[in-house]
Amino acid sequence: MSIDFQGRVAIVTGAGGGLGKQHALALAKRGAKVVVNDLGGNVHGEGGSVSAAQAVVDEITKAGGEAIANGASVTDFEAVQAMVKQAMDTWGRIDILVNNAGILRDKSFSKMEIADFRWVMEVHVMGAVHCTKAVWPIMQAQKYGRIIMTTSSSGLYGNFGQTNYGAAKMALAGMMQTLSIEGEKYDIRVNALAPTAATRMTEDLMPEAILKALEPQAVVPAMLVMACEQAPNRTIICAGAGSFEVAHITLTQGVYLGMSEDAPEKLLAVMDQVKDRQNESVPASGSGQGTLEVGKAMAAHRG
Repeated sequence: MSIDFQGRVAIVTGAGGGLGKQHALALAKRGAKVVVNDLGGNVHGEGGSVSAAQAVVDEITKAGGEAIANGASVTDFEAVQAMVKQAMDTWGRIDILVNNAGILRDKSFSKMEIADFRWVMEVHVMGAVHCTKAVWPIMQAQKYGRIIMTTSSSGLYGNFGQTNYGAAKMALAGMMQTLSIEGEKYDIRVNALAPTAATRMTEDLMPEAILKALEPQAVVPAMLVMACEQAPNRTIICAGAGSFEVAHITLTQGVYLGMSEDAPEKLLAVMDQVKDRQNESVPASGSGQGTLEVGKAMAAHRG
């Protein structure tokens, strides 16, 4: 089954370099018309120039594709709305949104300034909120949309020195969980990509051999699957070095203890059993937790 994007329009944020650039090039190569968005700042979110986005556009058009550059900051909702209007005025629809823009301000939590925490949240989380909010009514009206959030193993599993980045990336996974439910009746499928890729944000952190294995291009197939017509929904795809996995947020079967005065002591005593992953489940929605808990309570009362 061939994946192509003829007649589709995509917006890729943070597409002036690294992973975003590879996303934009790959979508264009397979026929999509692409808005290449990039503020043009450094990895810390400082500065700005549309030249990086324009260079990617030039590369796409030289190869025979269609693309336009946009320098909006994803933190500016009005600028994002103008970007979406630019796409609609040019091509009349928006089918794909790849929320890729991001910054790093790594430090251990004890040394991190509140401003650094807040700004990382602003770019990653509110940036994705702004872009998604701007395209959502368009996708609802056309009854079609594919939205990709960029999460991270730092959010899913933690990473020293990245409380801000990890919090932001886990927030995006949570946002995906609910949007995928709300968008389903409009055929808006929302997924999350957890990439392991060497970009300018990571190039100083890894040896050369590992950097070679972790080329951004190796992540792109997962993005293309989540952007295509046959895309899954509500899926976290992990990708890196040519390997692909799916991450799940699971729920153990746990233990029913009731509400006795000594419930805290009982819980502490059986924590190993509560944490036991045998027969754990992936709830279809947030109500799955309550369903499991109430079910165990009712069974205990019947027993």
